[in-house]
Amino acid sequence: MKQISLSGSPREGVGRKGAAELRNNGRIPGILYGGKEQIPFSINSIEFDKIRRQPETFQINLEINGQVYASVLQEIQQHPVTDRITHIDLLELTPGKPVRVALPVRVTGNSEGVKAGGKLLINYRKLRITGLPEAIPDAVHLDISPLQIGDMIRVRDVKMEGCKILEAEASAVVAVQATRASMANDAAAEDPKKKK
Repeated sequence: MKQISLSGSPREGVGRKGAAELRNNGRIPGILYGGKEQIPFSINSIEFDKIRRQPETFQINLEINGQVYASVLQEIQQHPVTDRITHIDLLELTPGKPVRVALPVRVTGNSEGVKAGGKLLINYRKLRITGLPEAIPDAVHLDISPLQIGDMIRVRDVKMEGCKILEAEASAVVAVQATRASMANDAAAEDPKKKK
């Protein structure tokens, strides 16, 4: 996973009043859990927004009072009307202890089926996986070059060393679908008389 650093401040008041005050001052309250103890903290909302807008899954190195905690984002709570972030949960990473994350799907190559007029469907923008923190990659990379029209890459076809994908094995991650143009090309190829 890519790493990113974030500076946090310890949070004293953990009630609603304290959280509302933090938000009014441009900070987001959060909790770091999964380690020896839960650590309430707050972070700058503008700094966090830069991370949130990126599609990658990051290891967040959260620095609180001079101590750095390796963590991953587990949950973002947002206001139902304004979409303003109201709280975040970070899971502390422990070497040798599996963690669950959602990784972005990245396709590479030019599909033969797409060149022939087919349409590439990406059914999963992210895949939920579990694995040891040190084994988790930045993204799920899929080479679509060999895919013909009607071909697909299912979850069971994706190999990730040291990680397990938590989606249904038969689900298609990406597929090349026939289009009217591709079907017309096929028909013309089968019947040369129809070619003009």
